[in-house]
Amino acid sequence: MFNIVVCAKQVPDTNEIRINPETGTLIRDGVPSILNPDDANALEEALKIKDMDPDNVHVTVVSMGPPQATDMLFECLAMGADEGVLLSDRAVGGSDTWATSNAITATIKKLDYDIIFAGRQAIDGDTAQVGPQIAEKLDLPQVTYVQKFEIAPDKKSVKVERQLEDGYEVIEAPIPCMLTCIKELNTPRYMNIGGIFNPEKDIKVWSAADVEVDLNTVGLKPSPTNVFRSFTPKPKGKGTMLEGDTEKELAEKLVGSLKQKHII
Repeated sequence: MFNIVVCAKQVPDTNEIRINPETGTLIRDGVPSILNPDDANALEEALKIKDMDPDNVHVTVVSMGPPQATDMLFECLAMGADEGVLLSDRAVGGSDTWATSNAITATIKKLDYDIIFAGRQAIDGDTAQVGPQIAEKLDLPQVTYVQKFEIAPDKKSVKVERQLEDGYEVIEAPIPCMLTCIKELNTPRYMNIGGIFNPEKDIKVWSAADVEVDLNTVGLKPSPTNVFRSFTPKPKGKGTMLEGDTEKELAEKLVGSLKQKHII
């Protein structure tokens, strides 16, 4: 059996989030939770491998969060994943990226894996740190920002395009490996009726004791970083529209305005 693990996170829909101007904290009341978008791309790529050999590929989605994160995992199962594992324990609450990667790594060590997929980053943190940290702790080769993926016919290696600011680089990596995905990689599929009503698929909810993680490396207290304040940028002042019949006239007006304000 070829085993794929997908790391996924339930996140608040950032399009609906507001910030309390007095406390600088997120107002989560009434904000829907969703599958993190980049993680949906990671899951889709895993499911594409399963589509090619459905009887010999097993996809497990791993997450960490409160009990309601099972809703997100059920969505992943309905899309085609075989199994869901949720690490849910107050002991891991408040973990930063370092502590989160410790907890997820301990969970993955309880599973069989050949490829680990994850989203590039979560929209509620935007750090892009957890995936690479997991790879380091599992001593796996890793490629981030994957925008194109191919697996060798013998499933011994992968060939990917890694997105750069001004292009991309082609990288080959042996299996097992860790890959973090971006939205350009694919278009995630929708849930299907067969997946929604499949009684053979289940979600395991594990505690910190179940995964045997060192409690001195998870949770709020051991986390070396924390969010000091969240805020929205102040709105910019009203702009000035310059009018003129020619580019020369507009340029002269712009230079004159900048000189008047002692900018130049």
